[in-house]
Amino acid sequence: MNGDEPANDEGLRAKIAILRQEHQDLGDAIEALVLLPSPDLMQIARLKKKKLAIRDEIMRLSERITPDIIA
Repeated sequence: MNGDEPANDEGLRAKIAILRQEHQDLGDAIEALVLLPSPDLMQIARLKKKKLAIRDEIMRLSERITPDIIA
């Protein structure tokens, strides 16, 4: 567990909400860049990579709130 991660479910939900907003903001930024007459493909690729990393972090934190139960 990272030192900057919340320890309780409420804290995890708050962190997930922040990450979801960042994920949405990155999606909006990528969409805007793609629409430019001469889009910066390297910048778009970096933003997409960051967006994927945020999605993975959201999934990881979500699993801590509702862990998979193997029955």
